[in-house]
Amino acid sequence: MWRSIASNALTLFIVILVAVAALVAWGRNEFVAPGPLAAPICLEVERGASLSAVSRNLEERGVITDARIFRIGAEYADLADDLKFGSYTVPAQASMSQVLEAITATGRSTCGRDLNFRIGVTTAEVVLSELDLTTNSYAEVVRFVPGADPLPPEYLEVSDDPALVFRITVAEGVTSWQIVDALKKADFLRGSLETVPPEGSLAPGGYEVERGTERASIIAKMTEKQAAILAEAWANRAEGLPYDTPEEALIMASIIEKETGVPEERGRVASVFINRLRKGMRLQTDPAVIYGITKGEGVLGRGLRQSELRRETPYNTYVISGLPPTPIANPGVEAIKAAVNPDKTDYLFFVADGTGGHAFAATLEEHNRNVAAWRKIEAAQGAAEEGGVQGE
Repeated sequence: MWRSIASNALTLFIVILVAVAALVAWGRNEFVAPGPLAAPICLEVERGASLSAVSRNLEERGVITDARIFRIGAEYADLADDLKFGSYTVPAQASMSQVLEAITATGRSTCGRDLNFRIGVTTAEVVLSELDLTTNSYAEVVRFVPGADPLPPEYLEVSDDPALVFRITVAEGVTSWQIVDALKKADFLRGSLETVPPEGSLAPGGYEVERGTERASIIAKMTEKQAAILAEAWANRAEGLPYDTPEEALIMASIIEKETGVPEERGRVASVFINRLRKGMRLQTDPAVIYGITKGEGVLGRGLRQSELRRETPYNTYVISGLPPTPIANPGVEAIKAAVNPDKTDYLFFVADGTGGHAFAATLEEHNRNVAAWRKIEAAQGAAEEGGVQGE
C-alpha cells in the first residue's frame, strides 16, 4: 500500500515538475516573442514609477500580452529596480524583452517633445521639436531667441510637460562668455553663474539635461569633458610641435576653430600656423585680433579697421610674435586633434577661395595669385569685406 502511495506521489511530483517546466518555457517564449503592438507608440515612464504601474500601462495599451510575465521577466533579469524616467519609442511588435531593455538601459529619451537650447557663435536659440513616429524623425514645432523674442504659445503649452526632453547644444568656436550668457537665459535651469570660466576650457557638443539642473553643474560637466579631450590629444601628439604645453595647444586649436568652418581643412590650417611658428613668422590671424577687441563678448559685426590691425594688443598677431596669451574660443575635439597632429605641408599662407574654403600656398608669389583671384571673386559678388586673407 505504502509502495503504491509513494509511486503515485512520485508520479504526481514528476507531472508537476513537467507542468512547471512547460509553464516556464511558455513564459520565456512569451517574453521574447514578438508583441501584439500594431504600430509604434511613445511610452512615457514617469519619475518614480513602479514596475507594476508600468507593466499595467503596457498591457492596457496593447504593448504586451501579460503584465505578470513582464514583471517576472524583469525580476529574473535583475532589472526590476532599473526603470529610467523618460519617453521611449516602442516599435511595432516589440517583444517584452525589447521593451524592458528600452526603459532600463540608457535613460536617453527617444520620442516625444524635444527642446534643444542651441548656443551658437552669433546667438542662442530654442528649438522645440516633436517626433513623428510614422517617419521616426523630429519635426520642428517652433523656434525663438531666449531673452529677445516673446515666449511663443507653442512653448508655453508644453513647458511644464514632465516628458519634455531638454538638450543643450554648444557650437564649436563659441566663447565662454557667450555660453554663460546663454545659460542664464535658459528658463528651465536654475542657479547662478558668477564668473566666466577660462576661455577654451568648455567642451562644445550636446548635453542632455533635466528641468531644474544647476547651471554650475553644466559648466562643470563641460569643463571636465574638455580637460579629458585635451589630455588625451596631448598624450597622442606628434613630435616636434612648436609649443610645449597642452594649454598652448588649446590656444592653437581655438585659432584653427575660428579660421575655418570646413572640417577637412583643419589639418592644413594647423600646418600653416605651425610652419609659421617654426620659422618665427607672425601668425597674422584676424580672429585673434577680433577677440582682443570684443573680449569674446559677442561678435564684432564689421570688418577690421587698419588702425586695429596696427594697434599693439596681446591678441594682435599682426604685431606680436607667437601665440596670443589665451584661447580665443572653445574649440571642438577635431580642432584640438588638428593642433597636436597637423597635416605635414610646406604651406605658409591661405586665403578664402569663394567656396567657403581656402586656397593654400607655400610661397608669397603663389599666395599673391590666390589673393588676386579672391579679390576678383569679391568684386564680382559686390563684397567689400577685408577679412579672409592670411599672411598679407
